[in-house]
Amino acid sequence: MVDRDPSRRPTHPGAMLREFVLPAAGISVKQAAQMMGVSRQNLHRILAEKGPVTSEMALRIGKFAGNGPELWLAMQQAVDLWDARQAIGTDIEAIPTVGAA
Repeated sequence: MVDRDPSRRPTHPGAMLREFVLPAAGISVKQAAQMMGVSRQNLHRILAEKGPVTSEMALRIGKFAGNGPELWLAMQQAVDLWDARQAIGTDIEAIPTVGAA
């Protein structure tokens, strides 16, 4: 397994869909949106990395791509956690840990 640079934001699931899945399928965004039963605008937001992959969307993408929803949700969670860490910054260090690990 390759270690990821922790200073680099994880890859947004929309980038994977845009760069690998749609080109491999050879279909347009409009066609993919129709096949998944979502609006073209919603899919465009995800592909532009401006919108999150929700649980419902992960189900749709997972079925469409044939690899299940868990991958897409895990990718989104990694992005969300990284973004939250950047937003909170060092404030998180000031929070005491009261429970056992």
